[in-house]
Amino acid sequence: MGIRRLTREQARRIAVRAQLLDAARPDNLVAMVRQLTLLQIDPTSAIAPSADLVAWSRLGSAYRPEQLKQAVEVDRTLFERNALIRPMSDAGLYLAEVPGWPRMLDWMKANESFQRDILAVLAERGPVTSRDIPDTCSVPWASTGWTNNRNVTQMLEFLARRGQVAISGRVGRERIWDLADRVYPAGLDVPTPAEALEIKNERRLRSLGIARATGAEVPVEPAIVGDTGEPVEVEDTPGVWRVDPAALATVDDFEGRTALLSPFDRLIHNRVRALELFDFEYTLEMYKPAAKRRWGYFALPVLHGDRMVGKLDAIADRKASVLRVNAIHPDVRFTRAISKAVLAEVDDLAGWLKLGKVELPPG
Repeated sequence: MGIRRLTREQARRIAVRAQLLDAARPDNLVAMVRQLTLLQIDPTSAIAPSADLVAWSRLGSAYRPEQLKQAVEVDRTLFERNALIRPMSDAGLYLAEVPGWPRMLDWMKANESFQRDILAVLAERGPVTSRDIPDTCSVPWASTGWTNNRNVTQMLEFLARRGQVAISGRVGRERIWDLADRVYPAGLDVPTPAEALEIKNERRLRSLGIARATGAEVPVEPAIVGDTGEPVEVEDTPGVWRVDPAALATVDDFEGRTALLSPFDRLIHNRVRALELFDFEYTLEMYKPAAKRRWGYFALPVLHGDRMVGKLDAIADRKASVLRVNAIHPDVRFTRAISKAVLAEVDDLAGWLKLGKVELPPG
């Protein structure tokens, strides 16, 4: 038998359903994160922080940011690592990672007493912020970037990578650190790195629905899955894809909805994949000069059914209690149904943000 061939519509529907963006909304935050495998932490709050936007776009306006803080800091059903929130049930997979690269290991060895000092402070006073930990390093961390001489922060990061410390919570944007055994559950199963990679690829494919086996690195989390799943071809795209076998059974059973997405949303985070499957071009433009932006500072990608139909340039003016929509940039012709659905999502977003009104652009 040859490789199964999917239409692009079928491939898109697999991707949308896997990301919990079809009509069947989830109703549980932890279960949602378990399916997505992660929430990315980004503090930009032109509208709302990305982790909260991703949760709102799945769970709806019943979701409150306090629920995420509760799950991470009190219930310990989720945990933070490398600016990503993941299900605590997956913690062992990330503690199984290779412990470090040569320069990191050499620096840690040169600062063994510094490591002991940090662990002693945490044991006695934790949880604490990095500012509460004295810098007793013997050899400063040298870098041409912002980490230069940020010795306490670097050592905490490296100790976290080795599973000795962990992020216990946050105060605003500042991380709170503690000993790992006060954050992670007792008896945590840590597989070998090879076993962890295989499981992570399986979880990632279940989350994405359809992905490439290999490819270029993308920021934060790779969108490649190795040889897990089943090989498929997708019309008008080159090469072979991998697909979650469970998704194939329901590929033609799909009911979509309209959603406003975070610029960091996993559905479109891999820009090459977004182009191949959705014909969707997107760049986060907040780092560009205003005159060079096409879509806006923090434009939200707009999903309608199984298609990416445009970008919404908006900002939450909290002082005026207004969700100000500067522009809606369509990628396709907006029918009356699309326009109505997008405006309904805008109203829902304003309500969720507890803003008093929506200001739409003229016309």
